[in-house]
Amino acid sequence: MARQDRAIRTRQAILMAAAQAFEKYGYQAATITEILKSADVTKGALYFHFPSKEDLALGVLDAQEPPQTVPEQSLKLQELIDLGMLFSHRLQTSLLARAGVRLSMDQQAQGLDRSGPFLRWQEATHHLLAQAKHNGELLPHVNPTETADLYVAAFTGTQAVSQTLTNYQDLQRRHITLQQHILPSIAAPSILTALDLTPARAERLGLLAPEG
Repeated sequence: MARQDRAIRTRQAILMAAAQAFEKYGYQAATITEILKSADVTKGALYFHFPSKEDLALGVLDAQEPPQTVPEQSLKLQELIDLGMLFSHRLQTSLLARAGVRLSMDQQAQGLDRSGPFLRWQEATHHLLAQAKHNGELLPHVNPTETADLYVAAFTGTQAVSQTLTNYQDLQRRHITLQQHILPSIAAPSILTALDLTPARAERLGLLAPEG
């Protein structure tokens, strides 16, 4: 059991060191030597957990996913809003989340499959929109598949601008503004008035403590 715990800690240390390197330098410029030094592990230990630099990057991409989800809501559009708030919070507080996004959007990461996070976000968003459609929360013309694609693309652009201008510090506000522009075009009027888009929503979700 102690050996297993040590292996888990070693893997996490390597992931965090890799995340730090990828966020700072990007995929191409980050080096195994830098990651080894930061993680304070042997080359053998690193390659035991991650056989290649590509595997390291894929590990960081997978680790950016939220470890927890938001509480289930009767209104699935509210749940979608809350997921955006959760991810906005993680980008402000989680090195793994920031590094994962950097890798996802790194045009120089040749040979690295960066599609995973986008596909998973599209799937999660489509799932909630399809439920919202079934529940009568959406306007009749709304296509959940097309709207999910729009949501992911719009939020990706929003977080990129926020990262460049404020290092994600204004992302919650930008996320709320994005919702205020998209929701009136997809939500039934009676549902729209019931949705909580206030900054205090994040506090009620417990998005306050740093994650590291």
